[in-house]
Amino acid sequence: MNLAAELRRELADAIGSVAWRSALEEVPRELFLGKAVYRHEPEHGWVPAHRSEMNSDDWLALVYTDETWATQINGVLAEDATEPVMFMRPTSSSTFPGLVVQMLETAGIGEGDRVLEIGTGTGYSTALMCSRLGSEVVTSIEYDPVIATRARKAITEAGYTPTLIEGDGLLGYEANALYDRLIATCAVRTIPLAWLRQVRAGGTITAPMRGWLDGVAFAHLQVAKDGSASGRFVRDNVYFMTARPHLPPYREHGLGRGEGGASRIDPALLKDDTGLFVAQLAIPHALYGWVEDSLLSLHDVATGSEAEVRPSPEGGWTARQHGLVRLWDAVEEVILIWEGAGRPHQSGFGLTVTPDHQYVWLGEPDGPRWDLPASSLTG
Repeated sequence: MNLAAELRRELADAIGSVAWRSALEEVPRELFLGKAVYRHEPEHGWVPAHRSEMNSDDWLALVYTDETWATQINGVLAEDATEPVMFMRPTSSSTFPGLVVQMLETAGIGEGDRVLEIGTGTGYSTALMCSRLGSEVVTSIEYDPVIATRARKAITEAGYTPTLIEGDGLLGYEANALYDRLIATCAVRTIPLAWLRQVRAGGTITAPMRGWLDGVAFAHLQVAKDGSASGRFVRDNVYFMTARPHLPPYREHGLGRGEGGASRIDPALLKDDTGLFVAQLAIPHALYGWVEDSLLSLHDVATGSEAEVRPSPEGGWTARQHGLVRLWDAVEEVILIWEGAGRPHQSGFGLTVTPDHQYVWLGEPDGPRWDLPASSLTG
């Protein structure tokens, strides 16, 4: 057994998935990482690691470590980078195989399924599905033309022939519908209605969700005969790059304006993953930032409204609010509802999608609910 095959077997052992073991042992991840990756080093940023500068054993050891490797930062492929990149987020990556398999298992993908994958990325997850299901039932869409071309080359070299589309995954791919499973490897702010139309009744949509406050939830929805879809968020939080059309706009935050008053909650609750997700339900068009870890600022893109919350010299916290929307009042209300329910994880919430609107509910579908932004329902 050569080293790459041995490392694939060890990776499959570590992940421990019976259903996906053969695919993990078959698909050569090294093809999908190409000539270089970015390593994240806290003091230096994203540092390119080129295959040509490493011996083959060390490169394969890197490839088969169960870690995520960034392959593109701000549009620059790792193989084209000559120096570290600071203060940027990855725009494409090879997600660590353990999470890839977790996503596939959560989606319930198995033999006999027709699958639409939103976000081909490097093509590694696409290849895993081809290995297990057969290339003829796998369709994958990639938005970035450079990444799409790179993925096509790797998938073809690995011996697979799925339908590969370069285009906007938020529109799905009507030609191969209906699908049994739709799985997204990018986060969305709302579920695009095209997805709903292209999945058969009884089929599922599995997608990471991420709003403008960076609150996340992992949706697993079943499509109904009436064209709606509903389901509870799953227990495991997953963090994927947001689909580019769903990214927030950049805005400067104003500070120190508006009327002041005492806050009923500790703003540090928004440093908790679930607390941030809950706050986002009330102010879905808002962006946020922390100043020196103690002052929270909020800015509503839709109305220009602002809020800031800071410690009060007398104890507690002071909130100042300016504009049409009382941002902090809205956050307080939703946080207090969440606390009254015992502070459940995102899996205590669910999502219902209809052709007319989408809403998150707490506990059960007839419980407290919050509408998701209407402006991005179609894509």
